[in-house]
Amino acid sequence: MKVKSFVLASLMSALCVTGVAAAELKVGYVNTQRIFRDAPAAQKAAKKLEGEFAKRDQELQRMAKQLQGLQENLEKNAVTMAESERRAKEKEFGDLSREFQRKQREFREDLNLRQNEENAAVIEKANRAIKQIAESDKFDLILQDVVWVSPRLDITERVIKALAEGK
Repeated sequence: MKVKSFVLASLMSALCVTGVAAAELKVGYVNTQRIFRDAPAAQKAAKKLEGEFAKRDQELQRMAKQLQGLQENLEKNAVTMAESERRAKEKEFGDLSREFQRKQREFREDLNLRQNEENAAVIEKANRAIKQIAESDKFDLILQDVVWVSPRLDITERVIKALAEGK
């Protein structure tokens, strides 16, 4: 990150030194987070993922309720249960808990992988739209992910509209 900031600072310093050329520099900014939140392609990807993982999420919720019920039963009735019954219930709880944790871990890993795939596709489309806007409006530099930017440089809305139009 420091290297990126240093390179950007050096570039801006070099451009400012050139005087007249810097006055003609056309800079734009794109807010990547807004694209992931507001772009139709990103919203479509989120709904697609939700549909893809809904069944597994419901299964995990069902298992969590089952685990909670077993734990409450054990806490409530452990004193009055026979030793063998208590051990059997504890074993059942332990086995179900391990299975739940394994399925939960696999779910998160699969979801993260798919989210990364879908995000990469959205970014690829956004980058094409940004390049097209940069070429048509003759931008010299378009930045993403900066600490602060003047709203007049923000072209995010144009990128989102271009994505909506399928460009």
